[in-house]
Amino acid sequence: MPPENQKLTMTVVSADVGGFVGNITSHPEVLDTAKERLFNAREKGLITDFHVLRCGDGLGLVISHYFGPENKTLRDLLWNTLNSCVSIAKELKLHNAGAGFSASGSAPIDSSAGGPVITELTFTERPSEPIIFFFANKTCQGAWNLPLYKIFADPFNTAGLIMDAEMSQGFTFKILDLKDGAEIAFSTPSEVYALLAVCGITSRYVITSVRRNTDNEIAASVTSRSLRSNGGLTQASRSNPAMLIRCQTGLPSVGEALEAFAAAHLVGGWMRESYNGPLMPVPFYEANPSRFDGPPRVIGAGFQLTDGRLIGPHDMFDDPSFDETRRLANQITDYMRRHGPFEPHRSARNETGEGKLPAVASRLKERQGR
Repeated sequence: MPPENQKLTMTVVSADVGGFVGNITSHPEVLDTAKERLFNAREKGLITDFHVLRCGDGLGLVISHYFGPENKTLRDLLWNTLNSCVSIAKELKLHNAGAGFSASGSAPIDSSAGGPVITELTFTERPSEPIIFFFANKTCQGAWNLPLYKIFADPFNTAGLIMDAEMSQGFTFKILDLKDGAEIAFSTPSEVYALLAVCGITSRYVITSVRRNTDNEIAASVTSRSLRSNGGLTQASRSNPAMLIRCQTGLPSVGEALEAFAAAHLVGGWMRESYNGPLMPVPFYEANPSRFDGPPRVIGAGFQLTDGRLIGPHDMFDDPSFDETRRLANQITDYMRRHGPFEPHRSARNETGEGKLPAVASRLKERQGR
């Protein structure tokens, strides 16, 4: 049983520890290492429950506990778990093994190279607490902006916005500016146009959390900050974003949350984090992006929380009703690939950055003014 009157915290970490083969998937030994570490932690009572998932070569850890947010003991456990996975990846000579981890193993370095990121939700568990862990690969944080808008602000997607009294007052979206680290909040429906003006620029502005206006109850949270072994948090951008969404009873239903992924919307990332393509919702076993290292994939792992225990997961996209979405994503992929290295398939230069084209960028600077 959970501690009396103590809130539950759900912690999610995603990381690149090494790809098999190339950037396609995660090796079973890496997943087993994470499971063993977290199983031992659960047996010792350090955490309440856990689950290890992967999407493509991204590793996702879902943990429930009663430490509260930003707990150093938990962060040390997670950091040590990931470093154990990196060690296995290096032994197997997996692609980019430990690329986002420092040589000393004390802190992550360049987040674009795969440094782990974290998000946490702290709340009082309801009599029935369904929660969905969405995990994407070969894309960016901004990939969640459109689905989150549809789930929590669009009545054409979410009928509960006009039919559920607890939702009728809308939700507040917190936005992070990836360029300067500033944060701003928009309350819907009154500020929906301002929200769209900002979150539509997915390469710079990302939705990091959503709260219900009636009581400030947390509804969703996105991995948007770096995990460090000392417990510190810093802004980070990622190619394997994850998020948690609570559902039902005053919040969007499970079906409304899933409906937002039926459009195969265009996202940034894909090949070398420099191309745009459709986000394809797939069952766990199809989360193996291989064509041009893509197209980008997303999985949905559904859990029912029971006194902090994670009952599940249920594979939310293992459903033939998403077959047409997957077929559409393949058609979009065919069309986008015909553009080769031309925009809009390739991201605009200010999005990919000169770092993706160091030799060419250097030559361009040399020739300026001639």
